[in-house]
Amino acid sequence: MAAVSHWIKAFRLRTLPLALSSIGMAGFLAYDQHRFNAFVFVGCVLTTLFLQILSNLANDYGDFVNGADSAHRVGPQRAVQSGIISIAEMRSAIIAFSILSLIAGITLLYQVRGLLSVELLIGFLVVGLLAIVAAVTYTSGKRPYGYAGLGDISVFIFFGFVAVCGTYFLQSGNIAADVILPAVSCGLLSTGVLNVNNLRDIDSDKLAGKKSIPVRIGPVYGRYYHVLLISIAWLCATIYVISHYTSIFNFMYLLSLPLFVRHMILVFKTKEPRLLDPYLKQLALSTLVFVITYGVGITFF
Repeated sequence: MAAVSHWIKAFRLRTLPLALSSIGMAGFLAYDQHRFNAFVFVGCVLTTLFLQILSNLANDYGDFVNGADSAHRVGPQRAVQSGIISIAEMRSAIIAFSILSLIAGITLLYQVRGLLSVELLIGFLVVGLLAIVAAVTYTSGKRPYGYAGLGDISVFIFFGFVAVCGTYFLQSGNIAADVILPAVSCGLLSTGVLNVNNLRDIDSDKLAGKKSIPVRIGPVYGRYYHVLLISIAWLCATIYVISHYTSIFNFMYLLSLPLFVRHMILVFKTKEPRLLDPYLKQLALSTLVFVITYGVGITFF
């Protein structure tokens, strides 16, 4: 049995701030509209954490089985790849976190049973099941969709629309059309983190037949794509603030802009794929700072 420290490493805790950013954005938006529900918010946080860990474990397993985690991979060595966790143990962990995600999701829906119709509750249950399936089949199974280059779309949908709009809806019972703008921002920034990962792994992904966006369009255009993701994210966030303007402090999120500018410059200047690894964590943490300053600016001023 693998040690607890090995499992914690396999959980890839550095990815959790990114998952929490989307839920946090929804919490701020709901609070601003006097719709915040602490119990529902905590339920969304727990469900999201379980799903993110599930995704990390499934990716560890799937990339090893499908050959992406080979000697050619330049990122941090994964748990199954290094042998500190066996394939059988990882399969068991994937099943366990699938069950935990399902239990957390059902508990969350039970909390809001009086707010939503039966049809909506069933709809959210289906979305939750799809999230579990998406987390597992990104790199696992006979036809993992991540190897077809569809990971960006999945991350955008689940970290953007599902996480932000879904969490907001579960607290308010409805959805304002312009909430889609900050949802798009979170989805695009999360996709940006995946894109840095794919730029880093571009060579090993090519060898494994993983057709990520950078593999398809090349490292140069992959960097232009990266700038586009971040730029549109900021544009959508700014449009929302302007349309809800009440105070100059609404623009507090601009304090985080230097972090993103520096990040984009470094990604463009760094040509060696393996040297891109620190910029995953950097962008994830920058996104969390962006969400916190954005939320405080629109909520308390």
